[in-house]
Amino acid sequence: MTTLSPENSLSARQSASFILVKRKPPIDKTEWDSFFDENGHLAKSRDFICVNILERGLHPFVRTEAWKFLTGYFSWQSSQDERLTVDSMRRKNYKALCQMYEKIQPLLENLHRNFIETRNNIARDIQKLYDKDPLGNVLIDKKRLEKILLLSYVCNTQAEYQQGFHEMVMLFQLMVEHDHETFWLFQFFLQKTEHSCVINIGVSKNLDMLSTLITFLDPMFGTHGRGAGTQLSSLIMGGAVQSLFPWFCFCFQRAFKSFDDVWRLWEVLLTGKPCRNFQVLVAYSMLQMVREQVLQESMGGDDILLACNKLIDLDADELISAACVVYAELIQKDVPQTLKDFFL
Repeated sequence: MTTLSPENSLSARQSASFILVKRKPPIDKTEWDSFFDENGHLAKSRDFICVNILERGLHPFVRTEAWKFLTGYFSWQSSQDERLTVDSMRRKNYKALCQMYEKIQPLLENLHRNFIETRNNIARDIQKLYDKDPLGNVLIDKKRLEKILLLSYVCNTQAEYQQGFHEMVMLFQLMVEHDHETFWLFQFFLQKTEHSCVINIGVSKNLDMLSTLITFLDPMFGTHGRGAGTQLSSLIMGGAVQSLFPWFCFCFQRAFKSFDDVWRLWEVLLTGKPCRNFQVLVAYSMLQMVREQVLQESMGGDDILLACNKLIDLDADELISAACVVYAELIQKDVPQTLKDFFL
């Protein structure tokens, strides 16, 4: 067992402190621009910016540019001129990939047995998307969205298309103007979150650590159901709580009340603040929302599933705050090495 340093404990308390006061306004364009010097180099530290994103979030007018840094689309060390060059390169590379795809598409249709099935799945998923706002204005271009998803599937050998990717790419398309930006932001996002959302082994690792976290922080909840021959930790790792998979597969996007809430959580996950693998602390906080109901009603696996699936229309700030409190609690304890290695 390892006790974390006082410095880390202080950092955790600071990261959780914004739940105790009214959150400051999000970082707006004027403030964001002040983070850079006249050549476009960062005048503030990356850590300073990421902590502010955790505690305050980003104004919509800033989000597009900030996400290019958070995902790795742009280097934090780059100048304005260098970023213009990088963007031009990414545009050209995207165009080259599109041309390559057009050339090999007939081969894929004839030789790749999964290609047609995946293409049909993508088309079917996209048709289900509601593409209009409450006033009837069209939000997205479904044809462009389909093209980006197909290209991503062909180019990305590690992250095969999964149901829900169409919703993720839609959010990127809503954020940026050009297709090459949508494509590359999605690719970088997948890379940044590969251990938490895309690769199945990463999802399993998250569920495993969630089980360990529950057992460590809330043993009463963790041992619920022992009389029936099951433990919550076993349920999580078994088939009964497979509905937790979407929490990690799609970065909780279906649990929130608005697109802004989804972006708010995602940008926090991209900062790496207040710790690595913060998504597991978010999932733990969500399970705590159903804890009393589970214990009072002595719920079994299927009922726990149903309760978890009802966690919708959540407020991102409240959930981030709750997860920060869990982190503050975690690092003030004698932490098992497995948890220390995963979160720090």
